[in-house]
Amino acid sequence: MSPETHFAGTRQVRCFPERPRSLHALLANAVARNPQGTALVCEDTRLTYAALDQQVGRLAAGWRALGVQAGDRIALLLSNRIEFVLSLLAATRLGAITVPLSIREQTPGLHYMLEHCGATLLVHDAALHSVLPDAASLPGLKWRVSFDGCADALDFHHLLADVPLTQAAAVNEEDTVVILYTSGTTGRPKGAMLSHMGVVHSCMHFQVGMGLGPQDCSIAAVPLSHVTGLVALVTTLLHAAGKLVILPTFKAPLFLDLAVRERMTHSLMVPAMYNLCLLQDSFATLDLSAWRVGAYGGAPMPVASIEALAAKLPQLVLMNCYGATETTSPATMMPPGETATHNDTVGVPVPCADMKVVDDDGRDLPAGEMGEIWIKGPMVVAGYWHNPEATAQEFVDGYWKSGDMGSIDADGYVRILDRKKDMLNRGGYKIYCIEVENTLYEHPAVAECAIVAKPCPVLGERVHAFISLRHAVDEAELSAFCSTRLSREKVPESFTLRDTPLPRNANGKLMKRLMRDELLASLSS
Repeated sequence: MSPETHFAGTRQVRCFPERPRSLHALLANAVARNPQGTALVCEDTRLTYAALDQQVGRLAAGWRALGVQAGDRIALLLSNRIEFVLSLLAATRLGAITVPLSIREQTPGLHYMLEHCGATLLVHDAALHSVLPDAASLPGLKWRVSFDGCADALDFHHLLADVPLTQAAAVNEEDTVVILYTSGTTGRPKGAMLSHMGVVHSCMHFQVGMGLGPQDCSIAAVPLSHVTGLVALVTTLLHAAGKLVILPTFKAPLFLDLAVRERMTHSLMVPAMYNLCLLQDSFATLDLSAWRVGAYGGAPMPVASIEALAAKLPQLVLMNCYGATETTSPATMMPPGETATHNDTVGVPVPCADMKVVDDDGRDLPAGEMGEIWIKGPMVVAGYWHNPEATAQEFVDGYWKSGDMGSIDADGYVRILDRKKDMLNRGGYKIYCIEVENTLYEHPAVAECAIVAKPCPVLGERVHAFISLRHAVDEAELSAFCSTRLSREKVPESFTLRDTPLPRNANGKLMKRLMRDELLASLSS
């Protein structure tokens, strides 16, 4: 690594000096290294790197003919499918910015994000047509593209021009290549601006840390629209020139069948997915001997799961990874072979990361002391799209203030002990309580509410709502109300309804700790 100055002299960071300078360069390098190697597999479709390059060029030419230009925002409301990767790379070839959106999102959230980023083109699954904002409310969205003759949309495959565009637009590696919306503490999503430099460094961290190359095969079982699917899988396997198998929907039996058939060597999933695999009766008898790296993040891996995987797959190296959208995925990674002895940690900082622990005044704390974790490096985003207030609040001297409470010991191992932000974790999905609470307050029957985590042995946490009612209403109505306004993982799955006020302290602040204790007591009784 070597020290470099970036973002108009505002950040001094350690970088890999020999690196690709754009996302497009990752594809060009993979085509040069492994042209006839398999790049993508999804159901019955298989593409070599040479064929992927051709398809990307044809799509880019088709979009350019429409009028898409460098800097335009191209939104993707797509499930896990090959067209997601084609769209990402075609946008990159044009110098446009990709904005992946969660297929769980509902109309109000989609409207906000599409308007906020100023998207000019939207590619969406035909099945999601019903949740799209109406055209009149988004005059800047010039083109909608879909599949299978979807009404009011151009056909994706009709836009594949005969002559592919081979020349990529010139970009600076500090330019934004992807905007990923992450929930905000105020309830409004924030658009994290991922740069070419950040994506490339994250890919290199994964490749170096896990020894990935053209011989490797991974299965994308998490959403490609999430930073993990996008960076840890799509672009990392592209950098490695390996094979990525795209799984449209995670089901443990199908995942394991693909792992055997495609000789999967690598995975990155949330612990709940590994647990579901372990529950399959066939797990012990399947030939999973090629599986050598089992990475996980988003939640702790139970010790029982680690021991069960070690017993059944002794060759599998489990690696915890910790990061966020703002860090373009990994900030720490468990060194190979250290999971069993350091399971209470998330590993050590990746090579180009600087991490420190600070007190409430931003002063550095010594090794082993608990405080807020701040993260700096070339993979940390420059800030939030058109949101200077949030950028100024969450970034200091190039460090992103993670909001996670933890410590770093003398050997560099990072422990995450608590969350400073009011957030829960449902199977790897981070859910800010304020967003759910703000939605519930829109219902006329809700006088006050509080969201707390309900423990779950599979997903880690589920969303539970404590609600003080103005008048009678049943749980089904509240759930249905939220379902039209929130993505599925954010909708409360259980409720405590009462006609008395929720507990507050002397300063009038809701005492969620008492509500959590009440919930736990009810579950154990």
